[in-house]
Amino acid sequence: MGRWRPPPDKSSPYVTADGLTKLKAELKDLWRVQRPEVVKALAAAAAEGDRSENAEYTYRKKQLGGIDRRIRYLSKRIDVLKPIEGTPSDPEKVFFGATITVEDADGEEITYRIVGPDEIDASRNWISIDSPLARGLLGKRLDDEVSVETPGGMRSLVIVEIEYEGGGGR
Repeated sequence: MGRWRPPPDKSSPYVTADGLTKLKAELKDLWRVQRPEVVKALAAAAAEGDRSENAEYTYRKKQLGGIDRRIRYLSKRIDVLKPIEGTPSDPEKVFFGATITVEDADGEEITYRIVGPDEIDASRNWISIDSPLARGLLGKRLDDEVSVETPGGMRSLVIVEIEYEGGGGR
């Protein structure tokens, strides 16, 4: 049986200006720092002799493959990304890049930031513009009630604050 997988869904090409800068820095670091270090370690491991029983050689080959895959991905992805910066014409509405505070039915407030799929960070509540929650929030205004189908079930949320980097919103 092969390792074929269906192609992933197309993700949005949007990214924050800061996110694009970080992706470019990661690509530069992979090329100039990480890859040369791994190649040097791989060459040293290969010089040790029998490669069939050389764990260091096998590990470094896999590590180099992972770095090369990430370099290929970033090289292609950076070319299609569209950086979005600045405050939208209507900062009272939820758009890409917004930081939104919502209140759930229990009165608990949660803050999310809508970012591109390459910038997702669960620890900071940065959600992809392609996520069901973000799609449900886009275009809504302050005090709007939003019902969103999530993996945990239907959630009812009220938007209590909308902010944009640079101070736009309330």
